[in-house]
Amino acid sequence: MSMVVVKNLTKVYESGSTQVQAVRSINLTIEQGEFVAVMGPSGCGKSTLLHLLGGLDQPTSGNIYIEGIDLSTLSDHKLTELRRRKIGFIFQYFNLIPVLDAVDNTALPLILDGAAPSVAKKKAVDWLEKLGLKERFHNRPDQLSGGEQQRVAIARALAMEPALILADEPTGNLDSKTGDEVIALIRKISVDWGRTVLMVTHDSRMAAYADRIVFLKDGSIVDETKLSGNERNEAEKSELIRERVDRI
Repeated sequence: MSMVVVKNLTKVYESGSTQVQAVRSINLTIEQGEFVAVMGPSGCGKSTLLHLLGGLDQPTSGNIYIEGIDLSTLSDHKLTELRRRKIGFIFQYFNLIPVLDAVDNTALPLILDGAAPSVAKKKAVDWLEKLGLKERFHNRPDQLSGGEQQRVAIARALAMEPALILADEPTGNLDSKTGDEVIALIRKISVDWGRTVLMVTHDSRMAAYADRIVFLKDGSIVDETKLSGNERNEAEKSELIRERVDRI
C-alpha cells in the first residue's frame, strides 16, 4: 500500500469576490519510505499542499489518503488523532515551547496522547540521544543553537513513531553548515528509520538529498525528477535541479 495518495486535489481561497486557486487538480503518490521534495517558485502552492496532506487545512475538492485512510471521511476528533499518531511535522521556525526543556518539548506529543510522563520522557531521551543531543536534555530553546533547536523539533516529530514526516522549509532558518547537518538527519529518517518524508524547500542543495523531486507552478505539478539510484554526487544533483527549476 502506498503511504500517500492524492487524487484531483484542489484548494481555492476566497476573499470577497476574488478567488485564488492555490492547488489545482493535483494527483500524487508517495511510497512507503520514499523521500520526496516539493519545489517551485514562491506562491506556487508548496506549503498549501503540505498543510492539506497534514490535515491542517481542508481541500475544496479531491481526496487525500494516508495509509489508505481517506481524510475527508474522518471526524475532527479522528483527524486530530490520525495527525498526532501517523504524521510528524517539522517547521522552519522550530515551534518549540519556550518554557520547556528539550526532553519536555520532545515528550509533549506523547503526553497529550495519554502516555504516562515517565514513559514519554524515556522515549524523548532515546530520540534526543539518537539525534546527538545527550548533553542538551535540560536546556530550554533559548539555550540552544538553531541547529540544536531543529534537532529537538525533529525528535519531537519522531516521538510518536509516525509513518509520515512533513517538513516545511526545515533548513530555511539555518546557516549552510547547520542546514547540511539537518538535511542529512532528515535523509536518515527515511533511509535508516524507514519513515516516508515529504519536504517543501526552495533550496536545490537540500532537495538533492531526496529520492524524487516534484516541481509545482501555479498550483499544478509541472515536472518530476527521480534522484534515487542516480550516481551523481549531491553537488551535481543540485545543479541538475537548479537547471530544472530555471526552466519552470
